[in-house]
Amino acid sequence: MSTQPKINDKLLLAGVILLLLGLVTGLGVGMMENPRMGLSSHMQGITNGLLLVGMGLLWPRLAMGDRALATLFWLSLYGTYANWLATLLAGIWGAGHKMMPLAAAGHSGLPVQEQIIAFLLMSLTAVMLIVCLMLIWGLAAGMRSRRV
Repeated sequence: MSTQPKINDKLLLAGVILLLLGLVTGLGVGMMENPRMGLSSHMQGITNGLLLVGMGLLWPRLAMGDRALATLFWLSLYGTYANWLATLLAGIWGAGHKMMPLAAAGHSGLPVQEQIIAFLLMSLTAVMLIVCLMLIWGLAAGMRSRRV
């Protein structure tokens, strides 16, 4: 028997860690340059952590090849953690006006800060759309294979 953790176990652990990061972020919201964006980061950590936990529980039901599963794993980690990080940086820097004007509440960071946040948000959006499509594909294939 292998002692290497299975990918679904890694997703469960990564999800609980992100959930913890979201909770800890909530403790520092009042100290951030933009508390409203800090609250967004708090919520992103919690919801994305739970998403990873849910994916860890769904993992055995996915019918996909090893390469597709590895791709899904890494894209999921990037998308969920980048979502928490982008909003955390926006809260700390008092930035985010370029991509999230309502949540930024009039706060605008340095151009490089706004570019970092914009890159994270745009890339994670594309990544999470791919993640959702891959999950649908893997679950549907798994349902078809269990019907036979």
